[in-house]
Amino acid sequence: MASPPFIAYRTGPCPEWTSIRMLAAGLLCLWLAACAGPGSRGPAMPNPDIDPAQRTEVIMTALSLLDTRYRYGGSQAHQGFDCSGLVKYVFGTATGATLPHSTEQIARMSRPVPRRELRAGDLVFFDTLGRPNSHMGIYLGDGRFINAPSTGGQVRIDRLDNPYYRRHFQSVGTLFAR
Repeated sequence: MASPPFIAYRTGPCPEWTSIRMLAAGLLCLWLAACAGPGSRGPAMPNPDIDPAQRTEVIMTALSLLDTRYRYGGSQAHQGFDCSGLVKYVFGTATGATLPHSTEQIARMSRPVPRRELRAGDLVFFDTLGRPNSHMGIYLGDGRFINAPSTGGQVRIDRLDNPYYRRHFQSVGTLFAR
């Protein structure tokens, strides 16, 4: 009679599960970062000084993307957008400007504008995750802006006087020349 095969039992953590947990932790960190960058505006980056005559093209391009699905890390219409991916795509398509895919970096390259001087095509920044520049949108005029707000959502128009956005409003910047 043959003896039964030897069965080894592990004690302690399984290496496969450790790898899976590390991957899950990394994905969670990416998800929590959403489209944000660390800290405040920090040192300025070069402003692209886009021709102000292109403001209308920026708005029309942004409006053409209404209802496009949200996708973390997305920066193309066919795959979906996160907030900075939407801004990067709109300005790249409408003006040819090359922008980073980061709210923090876009905030640093934009020229600060007083809120009372906000114009269509300017950028609005919000602190939605307890840190500066964690969300952004493109101002449309009349207190409205277009943005890619969150997982499960779509590109949509919101109002600056919406209680949520009023509470989290941070600053205004522009990429347009004076």
